[in-house]
Amino acid sequence: MESRNLDRALDIVSKLINGENVGENGDNAALYQEYSTNAQVYDIVMMTLKKMNLDIYEYKNSLYVSAGQNNPVFGYTNEELRKELGVKLNRELYLAYFVIYNTITSFYSDTSAANYTSYVRIEDVIENVDNSINGIIDKRNGIVLDEIEENSFKQIALSWEELPASSDSVQAGMRAARNSKAGFVKMVFNFLVNQGLLVDNSEKPDNSVDNTKEDENSGGNLYYPTNRFRALIENYFDEYKGRFTQILSKGEKNDATD
Repeated sequence: MESRNLDRALDIVSKLINGENVGENGDNAALYQEYSTNAQVYDIVMMTLKKMNLDIYEYKNSLYVSAGQNNPVFGYTNEELRKELGVKLNRELYLAYFVIYNTITSFYSDTSAANYTSYVRIEDVIENVDNSINGIIDKRNGIVLDEIEENSFKQIALSWEELPASSDSVQAGMRAARNSKAGFVKMVFNFLVNQGLLVDNSEKPDNSVDNTKEDENSGGNLYYPTNRFRALIENYFDEYKGRFTQILSKGEKNDATD
């Protein structure tokens, strides 16, 4: 193993861990070129990230990393996530997970680019969450849940239904808050923006993936996915989806046929 290749590979890993862009354009273009063309550099990067329980994804000639499952160093604990999201209780955290999932499915129900939506609004996600919950708890849909699953989804449903659609303060400025559906979704959106996964139309950057004209009649803030979002969803989401996705997919399918 050449020391130069080791140095280049560790440079790439370091840049990715520190949140820097490693792609064919930008300050780290030379490192991306090494990753793409030098087999030894590629192998060292992959091996190092695997040992660190980090997943690497490539999208539009740029590299992205995400913490693997149960990663105590690079992932979030429940306590850290509650703080980042601005919630206090675990049931609110689990509702936030549910909102994130429904934000993903508001863009697309699978990872086919043909089914992709350019942007999403807060009201779109509220409607999606409503439909998902109704699809799960409607016994006519034939979804068989074990006791833990049923209690978990009941808790999510109760937490969501306790919230009014919006409050006067939220309507006035669409503020993030825990006391309404609109405010709660806005709070989750703020988290996704801070993670570099979404941007709103007031500060839409070059790394968002929308190339279409905004809907003039859409109203309100439009949230666009970044390339990082697409990289993670097109890989991580498909790789790790499991029972949770199966339940929701069945509920959504049956709900759509009613």
